[in-house]
Amino acid sequence: MRHWPLFALKVTTPRLELRLPTLDDLDALADRAAEGVHEPGGMPFGVPWTDAPPLERARSTVQMHFRQWGTWSPDDWHCSFVVAWEGRIVGTQEMAGRDFAYTREISTGSWLGLRFQGRGIGTEMRAAVLHLAFAGLGARYAVSSAFTDNPRSLAVSRRLGYRDDGIEVCRRRDETARQQRVRLAREDWTAPDGFAIHGLEPCLPLFGLAEGRPPHA
Repeated sequence: MRHWPLFALKVTTPRLELRLPTLDDLDALADRAAEGVHEPGGMPFGVPWTDAPPLERARSTVQMHFRQWGTWSPDDWHCSFVVAWEGRIVGTQEMAGRDFAYTREISTGSWLGLRFQGRGIGTEMRAAVLHLAFAGLGARYAVSSAFTDNPRSLAVSRRLGYRDDGIEVCRRRDETARQQRVRLAREDWTAPDGFAIHGLEPCLPLFGLAEGRPPHA
């Protein structure tokens, strides 16, 4: 699509492909949301969208992607990829930036279908968007956060080299909860073997970067 080159943007790893979803991909992703993305007793998200019934979870998943596409601007963007593993859509990995041309900082968020967890996919898909951010877009920092009672998410961050960046107190299900912020600097990141970025150059203006500007300018 000439006027929306993001649909050709992909990041590939030894096992995964991350891409903006087609409509069929969105249907598959909505199925993963309906099936469940965490154990019933927990809540890893600040907005408890997974408390909704399965069909509502599926529909809101599709709508979220439509909203992100419709509100995208070079100064404020949310790039949510679907994650394909062995030909199946297994989850979603988001990378977001606000005033990225100036801050050179991105944030990430993700979820993975419950039945696909425990295979290292979550770590690999986060590493994929870090590769896009640092090697492709010239980011200086990547930030993330997780509730302190979500050790699996924090373990992914620490495995990838993030460092603790303070505690935030927030509301979750009408209760007080604590989030651990984490930060990864470019100099603490190592480009992984077997990762590749495809179709990025035409997308640079949509990320707030001028065409032809070196990514680390």
